[in-house]
Amino acid sequence: MTTSAGAAQFTEPATEERLERVAAALTANNFAVEILDGVTAARERVKDLIPEGASVFTGASETLQVSGIDSDINTSGRYDAVKSHTLTMDRERERRTLWQLISTPDFIVGSAQAVTETGSLVIASASGAQLPGYAGAAAHAIWIVGAQKVVPDLDAALRRVESHCLPLENDRAMEVYGQPSALNRLLILHAEPHFGRGTVLLLREAIGF
Repeated sequence: MTTSAGAAQFTEPATEERLERVAAALTANNFAVEILDGVTAARERVKDLIPEGASVFTGASETLQVSGIDSDINTSGRYDAVKSHTLTMDRERERRTLWQLISTPDFIVGSAQAVTETGSLVIASASGAQLPGYAGAAAHAIWIVGAQKVVPDLDAALRRVESHCLPLENDRAMEVYGQPSALNRLLILHAEPHFGRGTVLLLREAIGF
């Protein structure tokens, strides 16, 4: 069970100084980085970054759901929303085509479970559906990351994933799907080979798990 001190460690928003340190480290690792005040600014910035008509896949993310960004992308009609295509596809017969669609959109949008002060993003997944796009298959990736997800290093990031994020995701999965989640796959992004391909929007407020 997570202690009170441990919970505070993973739920308190990072200071401006720490956000600036993370932004500098991510920039040095070839990510485009912006520090924004909160959800409203993030929603507007996502609209600026993604041109109308672009194909977009949204990774499963409490941050996207709570912020309204998931709805902005998948129900606005502004984009070619990949999820709307996959909803009518046969998961077995069209599995290969489905994975191609979700892996190689023009843009993939999501979040991360942790971001380190050394400039790495850590993303956990039960199904792995969003990971190919994040890792490089999608032409562009955008991650919206709340200030409480800042951790010093990879050891702390993994503790955050296992002791903080997984229990919360378990509760969500039980409520939505009737079954627990699992830490089946883990993606660690240390750097982007090509500057501008990956954008991190760091928020000054806490949001998501």
